[in-house]
Amino acid sequence: MAESDGSEAASPSPSSGARAGGGASPEPRPPRPQLTKSRTISGSAAASIWAADRVGGGGGGVRDSILVRRSSTAPLPPPPASVAGASPAPRRLTVAVDDPSYAAPNGGVLDRDWCYPSFLGPHASRPRPPRQQQQTPTSADRPSANPTVPPRVVAVSQREEEKSLASVVKRPALLEERRPLPPPLPPPRAPRFDLSPYLPLLLVLTFTSCTLAIWQWVKVMGLQEKIRSCSDGNAGNREGTDKVSWIDRGHGSAFINSGNWNLAPSSTIFALAVPLFLFKYIDQLRRRQTNSMRARGSEEEVPLKKRIAYKVDVFFSGHPYAKLLALLLATIILIASGGIALYVVSGSGFLEALWLSWTFVADSGNHADQVGLGPRIVSVSISSGGMLVFATMLGLVSDAISEKVDSWRKGKSEVIEINHILILGWSDKLGSLLKQLAIANKSIGGGVVVVLAERDKEEMEMDIAKLEFDFMGTSVICRSGSPLILADLKKVSVSKARAIIVLASDENADQSDARALRVVLSLTGVKEGLRGHVVVEMSDLDNEPLVKLVGGELIETVVAHDVIGRLMIQCALQPGLAQIWEDILGFENAEFYVKRWPELDGMRFGDVLISFPDAVPCGVKVASKAGKILMNPDDEYVLREGDEVLVIAEDDDTYAPGPIPEVNKGFLPNIPTPPKYPEKILFCGWRRDIHDMIMVLEAFLAPGSELWMFNEVPEKEREIKLTDGGLDICGLANIKLVHKEGNAVIRRHLENLPLETFDSILILADESVEDSIVHSDSRSLATLLLIRDIQSKRLPSRELKSPHRYNGFCHSSWIREMQHASDKSIIISEILDSRTRNLVSVSKISDYVLSNELVSMALAMVAEDKQINRVLEELFAEEGNEMCIRSAEFYLYEQEELSFFDIMVRAREREEIVIGYRLANTDQAIINPEHKSEIRKWSLDDVFVVISKARKT
Repeated sequence: MAESDGSEAASPSPSSGARAGGGASPEPRPPRPQLTKSRTISGSAAASIWAADRVGGGGGGVRDSILVRRSSTAPLPPPPASVAGASPAPRRLTVAVDDPSYAAPNGGVLDRDWCYPSFLGPHASRPRPPRQQQQTPTSADRPSANPTVPPRVVAVSQREEEKSLASVVKRPALLEERRPLPPPLPPPRAPRFDLSPYLPLLLVLTFTSCTLAIWQWVKVMGLQEKIRSCSDGNAGNREGTDKVSWIDRGHGSAFINSGNWNLAPSSTIFALAVPLFLFKYIDQLRRRQTNSMRARGSEEEVPLKKRIAYKVDVFFSGHPYAKLLALLLATIILIASGGIALYVVSGSGFLEALWLSWTFVADSGNHADQVGLGPRIVSVSISSGGMLVFATMLGLVSDAISEKVDSWRKGKSEVIEINHILILGWSDKLGSLLKQLAIANKSIGGGVVVVLAERDKEEMEMDIAKLEFDFMGTSVICRSGSPLILADLKKVSVSKARAIIVLASDENADQSDARALRVVLSLTGVKEGLRGHVVVEMSDLDNEPLVKLVGGELIETVVAHDVIGRLMIQCALQPGLAQIWEDILGFENAEFYVKRWPELDGMRFGDVLISFPDAVPCGVKVASKAGKILMNPDDEYVLREGDEVLVIAEDDDTYAPGPIPEVNKGFLPNIPTPPKYPEKILFCGWRRDIHDMIMVLEAFLAPGSELWMFNEVPEKEREIKLTDGGLDICGLANIKLVHKEGNAVIRRHLENLPLETFDSILILADESVEDSIVHSDSRSLATLLLIRDIQSKRLPSRELKSPHRYNGFCHSSWIREMQHASDKSIIISEILDSRTRNLVSVSKISDYVLSNELVSMALAMVAEDKQINRVLEELFAEEGNEMCIRSAEFYLYEQEELSFFDIMVRAREREEIVIGYRLANTDQAIINPEHKSEIRKWSLDDVFVVISKARKT
């Protein structure tokens, strides 16, 4: 019922009004929706309200039990002004009334009802009948409020009465179609426990128990009668005594004489008590199930068969030895039930029956000796069960062996190793990395390398076997697992490894670095701690600080993309430097080592430099500066206690300090270092870290240099990417950016470039195809061939005209023309696959950089000694010491005879350390040469590989 300010109102019944108005025939109307929230009052209360409010009204007539329904909960409109200056009428509320004849049959109370609110206007689907002429009572005809009416009753305003009386004609017709609502459904009752499935079992058990009890009782009575007759007839006979003794012995386990409890009465009582206990158990089960059903209410009932299957499934999946225990329990039950059955049907003792039951289970052929129908049936049943048990046992044993072999084959067993190298992840760099680690461990007779990756163990072993490389005693163990799971990390003895290498995945840079960060977090969560350091291969330089922040001092990072970019720039500015870096980074030739030599304490670095006949000292690890490595120190630096010497040597056990040799210092040629000239460089392709490469070039090149950028990225987008990367384009002082848009594998696009005018051309692995090594290398190789072909046709041929022509295939002369073009400009190609490297190296048309090979070498070197990472970072940086190639004219005169030690001492005047040389008539540089004291004749066409002091632009 609608309420407002504690007052309610009732309006005249439409049905009664219709009868007073002449009894208009009912008209059908569409059904109205039902509100979920409504309240009704009884018909008697509504009648009293109506009688109190309207006595002798225009719609007169007797109204029996009227129902008042709530029509709206909206705020009531302000009360209308009173007539003839009377006091303001109270707030009124329009209510709808129904004839009780159309109400529900439950005492005039409706469960749900509805009335369209009057203030919303007429209902759209309700037909509007014409207004009929009838007398409308005025306010003067209305009696005053009756004080006996309850306080919740209010009067109806004149305007609202007119509206309600206008619809009185239609209201009976609308109410006639109302049908009594059905009574509410009773709540669902829990189903009763059904004993019908258990009745046959109970009947069988009861009948069997009673039969067994009666049979045992009859047998016991017969045996007791025999014993009594034997005792009476042969009281003094020895044979009778023996019979009695035999009977007692044969059935001693079953019963005992003279009034004591024996097994037969006990078994009889037990057999009779079994049905009672079963009935009791089933009754308890019924009560529990009934209570459970009542508690669950209307929940769906799960069949007993499914519940049992679920319990069995949980048991077998949750217990590792569940199958074995189930088989053992089944065997015990079979032996016990078979023994009891044999004891019942045969005359043997109980223990003898149990033993016979076991023999029937273990060997199904033992039942052939049984005599009698009962023993034969029981023995055949036991033998059949035994065959089933042993077949099941053989299946379980076979499954267990197969599962163990599969676990070994799939790499699920634990690795029991110490001081091994652990590689986490799988990438194309793994083959080169394993090769370098095997070479590094050759001096100690081989080591152990463990690979943990999310691949199948057999696939990893097959891929490693395809390398066709002799690991020289190094064992490679593969395990399948995730480096993000601590259990898999413990499986490969991560806490006992001397070095851990985290390889970058083949995904894009951000995803690869995010995965590396999660792996580092997993490594820091190892409870046992880590014995060795962690080398993480990063893809983006911007993500390096975050990984170091998480890992702390144990983490050493190698940013592969940044290292390759810096090497490409150095190799473009100094041809041939790529081969020098391969020799130094790889373990096949000379590499960096740090070691302490106490006998060198107190010596000057100038003397230490020539004290190693089989190594070249390059720096000092200063103990007083927390182990900081000082590259190319002054000659006057004196080694102190705790300092270590950084050298380039063949292996860590192939060098040792010796006596200081005699050197011929001589005179250093007075040739100043030539100034830097502006250069013109071309970038073909777009790398994600190209802004870092531009900043490195800004530090290397002389003012007035030009950098042409040729790729498919729009010019406006390039500027946005470079600015987002942190490059200040307007702040470039030494180089000028020239943007050209085009495809590097389309010839007509390349022909629009002045390719013959560039000093260096860098073919980059484009960002769009860097995830695919094959596509990237194919694109780089196609670009290289197109550029060389265009250059060979534009540049004048310098080949000497000779009548002796080359008698070879036509493509040989084409390659020679491109080789001549390579003498004019330097092309550095970013090659990722070693197979593509062979194609480029055989043709000799480009100085190349093998990305994966160099990164693998750097990772292996840092894994062997984490201190080397500081050396590589300084040599790759824009500031500090650098590795470069110098002409021989800076250190000697033409045809001068000097030893390598003499040249090393002369180079100290230029603050340089000579680490190797390349003769004019050879293509291979020699790092850390042997026989350094041997005097030889040098040419000005020879070049030396040196480590020089900080560069100045």
